[in-house]
Amino acid sequence: MSRVDESNPYLRDPPTEFESVEELSETDAAEQAQQLRAAIREHDHRYYVEADPLIADRVYDLLFARLQDLEAEFNLAERDSPTQRVGGQPVDELQTVEHTAPMLSIEQSGEAEDVREFDERVRRELGDEGMDPAGYVCEPKFDGISLEAVYEEGRLVRAATRGDGREGDDVTAQVRAIPSVPQRLRGEYPDFLAVRGEVFMPKDGFREHNRQRIERGKEPFANPRNATAGTIRQLDPSVVASRPLDCFFYGIMAYEDADRERPETQWAELDAFRSWGFHVDDLAEHVDNIEAAIDYRDELMERREDLNYEIDGVVIKVNDIAACEMLGNTSRATRSAFAYKFPARTEITGITDIVVQVGRTGRMTPVALLEPVQVGGVTVSRATLHNPGEIESLGVDVGDTVRVLRAGDVIPYIDEVVDAASDSTFAFPDHCPVCESPVERDGPLAFCTGGLACQSQVDRAIEHYVSRGGLDIEGLGPERISQLREAKLVDSLADLYGLDREALADLEGWGDKSAENLLAEIDAAREPPLDSFLTALSIPEVGSATATALAREFGSLAAVIHAEPDELEAVDDVGPIVAEKIRDFFDSEENRAALDGLLAAGVDPQSVDIAETAADLAGLTFVFTGSLSVARSDAQDLVEAHGANATGSVSGNTDYLVIGESPGQRKQDDAADNDVPVLDEAEFVDLLADHGIEWPPES
Repeated sequence: MSRVDESNPYLRDPPTEFESVEELSETDAAEQAQQLRAAIREHDHRYYVEADPLIADRVYDLLFARLQDLEAEFNLAERDSPTQRVGGQPVDELQTVEHTAPMLSIEQSGEAEDVREFDERVRRELGDEGMDPAGYVCEPKFDGISLEAVYEEGRLVRAATRGDGREGDDVTAQVRAIPSVPQRLRGEYPDFLAVRGEVFMPKDGFREHNRQRIERGKEPFANPRNATAGTIRQLDPSVVASRPLDCFFYGIMAYEDADRERPETQWAELDAFRSWGFHVDDLAEHVDNIEAAIDYRDELMERREDLNYEIDGVVIKVNDIAACEMLGNTSRATRSAFAYKFPARTEITGITDIVVQVGRTGRMTPVALLEPVQVGGVTVSRATLHNPGEIESLGVDVGDTVRVLRAGDVIPYIDEVVDAASDSTFAFPDHCPVCESPVERDGPLAFCTGGLACQSQVDRAIEHYVSRGGLDIEGLGPERISQLREAKLVDSLADLYGLDREALADLEGWGDKSAENLLAEIDAAREPPLDSFLTALSIPEVGSATATALAREFGSLAAVIHAEPDELEAVDDVGPIVAEKIRDFFDSEENRAALDGLLAAGVDPQSVDIAETAADLAGLTFVFTGSLSVARSDAQDLVEAHGANATGSVSGNTDYLVIGESPGQRKQDDAADNDVPVLDEAEFVDLLADHGIEWPPES
């Protein structure tokens, strides 16, 4: 039931003309804003959850704009205000948080006999305890991204992705931008509640979003799940708000309340979810026995293509919660639920053309353009051929009739040639289709040798150069880079450092402030750490770990550029193949020209004191978990600056696990399993002092 007072003037037939905000007192403005928030939350619920709106979209927009004006004029914005769905502050990075309870997986199979064996085990084990499963609850198995949402006193306080099941990425700011996720609960909710749901992109919204991407010259997403995964991890919540995400909720992870007991069955939980304002899929059913559950799966498979969201099977759950708790869990899966999967989709169609895409490091990927065909309700018009070796293995060519499968029921690929149009196989080009540079084969793979003279590689190289994995220049996402490229403002990496403020400010969606902010970010990247600069250059096979090892070994950019193959091979993690890739990169005239352009533009990678990094903590490996008195990344940088390695997971090669406040339990368990010493921050500081290293590190 609605928590909005029916006397709220903005609920039904609301006024759309308002007196000037300048004429309002602070008290009147605060009261009006509070009424607008309550009404807009109700309208959001009616529109996104119940699909039964009370007002027209135009009226809603006017109410929303009025609330924005009031909050801005009187500084009334609240964290869970509806306006924050589109105006949330970007985050610097996704932090890792521990779940309130493990987000376990479930056993799965596409065979009915395996489902019956699951039922036999459940009934046998419950029968031994004198218990009954109280039937099963059957739900679609959504093909999206699992999510934990935590509510305290009815307010959303945290949301996290599944991650490894025990820890996930904190995506609270992003989830606040999903309209169907309530920021405040309705009805009689518990004091503390953690729930599990699935974020997804509806099929119709996915098709429209991909159409817009193609019109802007962007690469379309392969499928709704990829689009969802890429969106929910966006650092800017406004990007999430601009994309059509939705979320179904289906399970309680934690429940605390002094007055109200937790629902006793899965079916009662779904009813409670609806009363609290969560979006619940209406296709769920309560059945009496496993044969009815099998029938449910078969019937849902027939309806699958008509649904506006992707599913890849059904989930069958023991209804009685006490029975579920008695059955317990394995280390990775719950024993009270089973996923009855649909068979993999297959379709037969014809290849109209084969085109070759060129990636950031020059790797060339052939893509088959297909006669459009419906595969699981999605129009598939292309499929990856992976590499030239795959083409040769399949013997595929333009005009062939082929069988298309979806890997993991998601990504289209060609499984076999059903009917060859001729005896020929597609001839992979000898020269890059973008820059005409020679193509070099490396086993089954092929690479364009044009380097940063190839415009396709430049596009992706620029995106990588400014990304978090490169120099971390904020304000330059793929869409803005595409805009700069289309405006002919950036044709090379060096052009980034010569951007003009007025030219930027004149671009659509920009202004003086955003232009100034970007130029300040770029200017701050003129003296990058050597390892970050090497990583940003898109040298094949050189990621951040290898770049750090190169910086420690050679100390300066010039030394890396002129290093001989045997010198490169002496570096940890650099074997003959990687050494050859590094040498080829710097021997390329095109790459050297691009590098010289960066240096001429004032980029000055900072050399490393080899003597300093070779001593102190050399040979040690640290893992950090929990909150320290400084940012965890600063602690990692400190130990790496003194010769140690900092990794993200505990193994037998780890020397120390350093724990702060609220540490992850999994890393502590792994440390115990591998006999890894565990240090708290004080003990860690003592260890550093023994090596003559000061704490805290300089910011």
